[in-house]
Amino acid sequence: MATMTVQLGNRSYPIHIEAGLLEHTQLFAEYLQKRAVCIISDDIVAPLYLRKLARTLREFSPYHLTLPHGESHKDWQSLDSIFSALIKHGLGRDAVLLALGGGVVGDLTGFAAACYQRGIKYIQVPTTLLSQVDSSVGGKTAINHRHGKNMIGAFHQPLAVVADTNTLRSLPPRELSAGLAEIIKCGLIADVDLFLWLEAHVQEILEQNPEACEYAILRSCAIKSTIVEQDETEQGRRALLNLGHTFGHAIESALGYGEWLHGEAVAAGISMAAELAVRMDWLKASEYRRICRLLERAGLPNKPPTSITPMQILTYMRRDKKNRKGRMNLVLPRGIGKAEVTENFDPQLLGDTLAGNPL
Repeated sequence: MATMTVQLGNRSYPIHIEAGLLEHTQLFAEYLQKRAVCIISDDIVAPLYLRKLARTLREFSPYHLTLPHGESHKDWQSLDSIFSALIKHGLGRDAVLLALGGGVVGDLTGFAAACYQRGIKYIQVPTTLLSQVDSSVGGKTAINHRHGKNMIGAFHQPLAVVADTNTLRSLPPRELSAGLAEIIKCGLIADVDLFLWLEAHVQEILEQNPEACEYAILRSCAIKSTIVEQDETEQGRRALLNLGHTFGHAIESALGYGEWLHGEAVAAGISMAAELAVRMDWLKASEYRRICRLLERAGLPNKPPTSITPMQILTYMRRDKKNRKGRMNLVLPRGIGKAEVTENFDPQLLGDTLAGNPL
């Protein structure tokens, strides 16, 4: 089993990565310690893995709740469903929630755990590539608002992350590609060697080669963990993890949640951030083309959808959580393997990028 620890003092926790962990009774028992348990999943993942996990945890007689799937359901109604289930079953502050699913389930469960009775424990059990490499790690939890993505949430670190790589076998190709966007992002912001490795091995991940998938997950988690350890609540360096997200979240919000997968929107956002960096002479045009080629080979878009306007994207970008004192902050690449958060960009160059004007 590959294991690493996110070092956050008394909030530190391990990330376990291996095939077959959903059946590892001893591993879960170490964290549950006879507490009351509730498994939160969705109507896509639950039919695949809920029975298996419940059987693994049978000595704890876990309750379970199945939510409707999709980004459009990461909202107040789903959050209230979790609270209602916990109250109905009489779960108290000693309860543990298990988030069995992708990023939506993980965000909802984590936020519910942060709020319920002023905070209870939870474990992330991510079942998608995107959630295994990114959203399950770092303690960001949230729901969406009609005026912006992830606008309402809390930082609440899990007890542990348990990533069973066998769950990737059930992913459709589109979901697998979406997860690759976050891995590509990690290479761009902090690890040129990972980016080079992806250029050579991206097809192996798409074909679900076990060794390639485990390496990509482990390396991405290591990069994110290092950054989170330095800046847990995103006061500075952690914002680098949002490369592509200011553009991407705006795309998701303007389209309506669920039209594009999160990773697809982030991929287009990465390309747009890279394009703006070329216009600012921060990035070579040849590097921009390499980024676009890798996104394409991963099965991802490198342009925003034509159904939304540049002004719609800009409107949502102006509401981004990184913005300070009314000024927009963007994460832009300074080359492959390095990025920077900046408010010093020419609005005209941003407008050219949003409009898709030629470089």
